[in-house]
Amino acid sequence: MKKISFLLSCFFSLSLFAQTTYLHCGKVFDSKTGKIKKEMTLIVEGDKIKAVEKGYVVPVAGATAIDLKTKTVYPGFIDMHVHIESESNPSRYLDRYRLNDADVAYDAAKHAHSTLMAGFTTVRDLGGSGVNISLRKAIAAGKVPGPRIYTAGKIISSTGGHGDPTNGNRDELMGDPGPKDGVVNSPADARKAVRQRYKNGADWIKITATGGVLSVAKSGQNPQFTEEEIKAITSTAKDYGMQVAAHAHGDEGMYRAVANGVKTIEHGTLIEEKTMKLMIQKNAFLVPTISAGKYVAEKAKIPGFYPAIIVPKAIAIGAQIQATFAKAYKMGVPIAFGTDSGVSLHGDNAKEFGFMTEVGMPASEAIQTATIVNAEILKAENELGQLAPGFYADIVASDENALENIATLENITFVMKNGKVYKQ
Repeated sequence: MKKISFLLSCFFSLSLFAQTTYLHCGKVFDSKTGKIKKEMTLIVEGDKIKAVEKGYVVPVAGATAIDLKTKTVYPGFIDMHVHIESESNPSRYLDRYRLNDADVAYDAAKHAHSTLMAGFTTVRDLGGSGVNISLRKAIAAGKVPGPRIYTAGKIISSTGGHGDPTNGNRDELMGDPGPKDGVVNSPADARKAVRQRYKNGADWIKITATGGVLSVAKSGQNPQFTEEEIKAITSTAKDYGMQVAAHAHGDEGMYRAVANGVKTIEHGTLIEEKTMKLMIQKNAFLVPTISAGKYVAEKAKIPGFYPAIIVPKAIAIGAQIQATFAKAYKMGVPIAFGTDSGVSLHGDNAKEFGFMTEVGMPASEAIQTATIVNAEILKAENELGQLAPGFYADIVASDENALENIATLENITFVMKNGKVYKQ
């Protein structure tokens, strides 16, 4: 028995020492400068990067070496707009009556895996049923593979607005949802809704400042919150250490959101110059989600893919988002990377890089939006978005240099998150 006890104590003592891994990288993207460094070694200890050295450093005894000498290596990418619980399909509008939370959870785990395999090691989930909060916890605990999740839980809407969960229901199923369900109609409601999300465990607050494309409602762009309601939301969120993201297609709702403290504008389709100037002044970020715009415009042409009330909105609004991004970028509006995956397909997140570069953003800047820029918005600039000592070992690689061929990011061949290899 004494011998067994001794062996067990040795085992547990050894397990306290973190695994050390040497990654020999042919090219490394420096997200601070936007430039490539050649022949570098990343030394990972446990879940953090311990050191970054020039040349190919010989590993110490007992360490593991990974050969990435033919690859280009980047910090794990960050997508600031996903809906991890679902994915567009013709049955989506029936699924809310058909699927149990357990069904949603299994789908969400699948989508999380697809996202991680695409090189996105961190995401901000901007709205679901609440399963997204449970999934965040499960991934953090190592129970299922997936990206690190910052989540808004359930979104906050107004009665009949984009995000009202009873839109399109027959009368007896509509009821009168309130702040707990994410439907508000006064500053008091708004404050209660924020506090409920804090209680539920959300990291961010998401509001629908205007109508939307995929809601079963007529308008895709009208303002849907008063300034007083938005101010109540942002001020309460600040009290609880959270920031606010706003879905917005129409300019008036967008302007109200930015003027009253919203940090990120999602989509921004019909943005006007006055709002762009205000975003620059307030350091508010546009998350363009070009992928989703292109996806819904394409699928709207397929009979039956969306309910009839959605089709004209999808065609009119979806096709404009890329041009809007180009206009905002040239104006100097701060840009963050986000796809709206869940509207578009999970795992296709990297297509957004190509859509951004097609209309004028250099590849280096596009990659920076998905690394160092997004890390700063998440207030994780000392942990994420860089390959530097003390940062989480979120490391991905592609076969080619993305500064020369941005499409290579659509085929990530190596993924490490928190020091653990998930794809090689």
